[in-house]
Amino acid sequence: MSDEELAKDLGPLAALTIGVGTMIGAGIFVLPGIAIEEAGSLAVAAFVLGGVIALFTAMSASELGTAMPKSGGAYFYVNHALGPLFGSIAGWANWLGLAFASAFYMYGFGDYMTQIIGIEGTYGVGPLQISAIKLIALAGAAFFTMVNYVGAKETGKLQNVIVVILVAILTVFTITGSLRADPANLPDPAGYGPMMATTGLIFVSYLGFVQITSVAEEIKNPGKNLPRAVIGSVLIVTTIYALVLLVMSAAVPKGFVAQVSAQGDTAVVEVGRQIQGTVMAGALLFGGLLATASSANASILASSRINFAMGRDNIVTPKLNEIHDRFATPYRAIGITGLLILVFIVSADLELLSSIGSALHLIIYGLLNIALIVMRTADPEEYQPDYTVPLYPVVPILGMLSSFALLYFIIGPAKVVSAVLVVGAALWYVFYARTRTEKQGILSQYILERSDEMPEPAVSAAAGVAPDGGDYRVMVPLANPEHEEDLITLASALAKAKGGTVVATHIVTVPDQTSLASARERADDIDATSDALLDRARENAETFGVPVETHTILSHRGFDQIFDAARTHDADQVVMGWGPDAHGSPGRAESAFDEMAGDLPADFLVLRDRGLDTQRVLVPTAGGPDSDLSAEIATVLRREFGSEVTLLYVADEGESAAGADFLADWAGDHDLGDANMRVETGDVETAIESAARDATLVILGASEQGLLQRLVGGSVVMDVVDDVDCSVVLAEKRTERSLRQRLFGSQ
Repeated sequence: MSDEELAKDLGPLAALTIGVGTMIGAGIFVLPGIAIEEAGSLAVAAFVLGGVIALFTAMSASELGTAMPKSGGAYFYVNHALGPLFGSIAGWANWLGLAFASAFYMYGFGDYMTQIIGIEGTYGVGPLQISAIKLIALAGAAFFTMVNYVGAKETGKLQNVIVVILVAILTVFTITGSLRADPANLPDPAGYGPMMATTGLIFVSYLGFVQITSVAEEIKNPGKNLPRAVIGSVLIVTTIYALVLLVMSAAVPKGFVAQVSAQGDTAVVEVGRQIQGTVMAGALLFGGLLATASSANASILASSRINFAMGRDNIVTPKLNEIHDRFATPYRAIGITGLLILVFIVSADLELLSSIGSALHLIIYGLLNIALIVMRTADPEEYQPDYTVPLYPVVPILGMLSSFALLYFIIGPAKVVSAVLVVGAALWYVFYARTRTEKQGILSQYILERSDEMPEPAVSAAAGVAPDGGDYRVMVPLANPEHEEDLITLASALAKAKGGTVVATHIVTVPDQTSLASARERADDIDATSDALLDRARENAETFGVPVETHTILSHRGFDQIFDAARTHDADQVVMGWGPDAHGSPGRAESAFDEMAGDLPADFLVLRDRGLDTQRVLVPTAGGPDSDLSAEIATVLRREFGSEVTLLYVADEGESAAGADFLADWAGDHDLGDANMRVETGDVETAIESAARDATLVILGASEQGLLQRLVGGSVVMDVVDDVDCSVVLAEKRTERSLRQRLFGSQ
């Protein structure tokens, strides 16, 4: 079968629908009444101003999206450009902002539901009393958290249907309302201050347009169509919002909206009732219920992608993204997000939830505009956007200033909560993430590389907040001089990529009958052999410019000692040989005892060496943590040796299109979006062996099968290693598996 690649089959209309669908939601069905009550006729201007501020950021996001189509969206751009300190702030603000927004949507959901089923008042006794709206909001939040927990999917077609329904309802509402509009009905303007405060309140209605950038690789002619979709969606939504607000203000008698809002009724529904009776009111009730539910579900879903990106960069623990054995969802991240939403619903009202959600996203959008300025100024080689912001640097500067300036007009409690969260995110980086993350932002690199030209405070600040993920240590247990150079070459490339150290070890196996103390008395003979082996290792590693440590270890155990040595020397990664006599083990990467009862202390790469040639690298993947490690190794080889990388996915018969979608998404998430894509169907082993004929090196994720499964039925991974002609690297991540998982597998 010929190579397959992901078709760019999202046209401008399909991409536009993604943006419109993320914004035409709860905000327009919940907030207009409050906006008109607080700002009067200037409520229309408040929504337009919100759209203008969003438009500046949409232009910046379009440029960044065409240059860096990565999972994580705004968080990724900020973290990559400004570094992990600001990445931590953006990530936490994005995650918690989505949680506050979801709580706001669920509050609106509860409001609409109480009107439909006709219940009101409070329930409970004493301090445990809770309103009917919040009670239903809590039930809805729990339900949608569970929907995401078990992995039920909202398909693209369903989302399109929802968008069409909502736009149709609002269009009919606008047209029929405009026929009754009278400028004399417009409420008095409340003034500049209330208008700005209202803009801060309703900005939550403009969240989500950045999500279009996450599908940049699937859009036809993305250099043109992606910015058209991102910017166009903001323009369309702003127009709809303005027309709806204008109709609501002018189609009913002056003071009507303020009156119904004060009574606790949903203004847009009551205006619809005045315009066209119960039919329009019922349609708006249905639309509001649909919009709030869809918005909340989409926000919970989006939060897991933020968690994934933050976990990948070690801003939060990667364990947060652990995949559920049964449902294949990041259940921990979803569960924590759901719990936060429940807490926010109980502890805040509608206005506070909306304002905090707006404030946190204004912070993100301000940082995103700064990220664009940094990328343009530093101009790294890999930054090659297909679309560039017009009138640079005016647009990103206006986007930054307007986003941060609007924060001043957010209500006081929301500003306090947002400030506390920003400070907390910064402290989180200083005391937790800084010692774990390794990625340095473009801004810090730019300053430190020009330290002689830059002001001293800037250099000190860049150095002071630089990540300190610790010295990354790649251990190489050496046994066979024949393959020593290839092992050291691979280990040195990996260490260089992370600014780490190569730890070369020679484990000398001493017979059980001889004490280790007695063996030391033969030190001259042992040292002569070890020194020759380790000296060559040092010379090979130093050609890469990486530091090298060498250690000779006397042990009664050979193969098993590798695991203890990895722990003793704090290895992050172990690169070892694999052969009939490698390390005293017959081609096994783990002993049966370790397989059943132990944990891998580091990431392991086991090389089946048939001559290390990195020209054409094949990476078969079906997802999973070990495939993530395979992708990481392939990325390093491509950067260090110019390797041509091919990704392979083996799909079930008739599932080639779905396989191509998966492979493209997976490649984008692992910085391999420009790799060759190959989708095969049929037997996995046969497909890999066929693709390997064109490769010089295969990188395989270790088998997820348990020990008993492999003993009874064999392993595809082991069979492939034996049958292909080129070298193979078996990659297995650091694991903490239970005895049951080691015996029967992870699934």
